[in-house]
Amino acid sequence: MGLIINGGNAKSDAMEAIHAAKVSDFELADQKLKDSDKGLVEAHHSQTSMLTAEASGEKAELSLLLIHGQDHLMNAITFRDMASEVVDVYKKMAGVAID
Repeated sequence: MGLIINGGNAKSDAMEAIHAAKVSDFELADQKLKDSDKGLVEAHHSQTSMLTAEASGEKAELSLLLIHGQDHLMNAITFRDMASEVVDVYKKMAGVAID
């Protein structure tokens, strides 16, 4: 469930960053990108725990929840990367320096 919850939160935070940038609230946009990164770190911790367990000989049960969690994580990573680019475009359009 850590993959699903944290991956979903990371994607939502990235989307909120885009919405904030759209209305020129770049401080909030940057904070939401940082929040998204934190969610991704937590999701990666969940994934690493599962990978470590399997590498130690504990066979992971392939389930729809596991696949759904991995899908959430992969989409969140992609969405976070794209959100950063979109926020930068809004900043450039507003004449704000890009970090």
